[in-house]
Amino acid sequence: MHDLTVRRGFPLARPLLALSVLLALAGCSRGVTSTPGDAPNLETYVAEIKAKPAPPLESLPVMQQFETFEYAAYALRDPFSRAFTDDGGGGGPRPDSARRKETLEQFPLDSLDMVGTLGQGSGVVALVMAPDKVTYRVRPGAYLGQSDGRVTAVSEDRIELVELVPDGAGGWLERPATVALEDN
Repeated sequence: MHDLTVRRGFPLARPLLALSVLLALAGCSRGVTSTPGDAPNLETYVAEIKAKPAPPLESLPVMQQFETFEYAAYALRDPFSRAFTDDGGGGGPRPDSARRKETLEQFPLDSLDMVGTLGQGSGVVALVMAPDKVTYRVRPGAYLGQSDGRVTAVSEDRIELVELVPDGAGGWLERPATVALEDN
């Protein structure tokens, strides 16, 4: 007996692939017709376009003449002078420029972390870690942050302080702030 083996696969796959490649190449070559006679047609077309007159330009808009105005309010008060500020002659809180700056005043307040406390009752001392990874002891009366923040109270879970911020009119405002105990 003869042993018949059936070939698996597609026996017509290679011829079909070759035929499709030839058809694709034939389709691409139909659109490209470059003959030596095409160059004169292109030159003629360019010459016709150049021979056409250019479209007329739009006329320039007429410039509107503005009326001149002379400022004649020299005798009136200057609205930008310090006479209109309500600082009351320099009263109110001001930063003490003669005070020696403390170590924790070189860091922004939001970069300081309260990490714990020492003591109890009125003798509570807060432990504050600065961005330089050094832990400092803070008591009431100390200064924190870059806005002249003076510590007013230290409790088990927060540090309360008052900062001095400019009010925009040459004076200063007191603004309360807190540094809370960091949750781990």
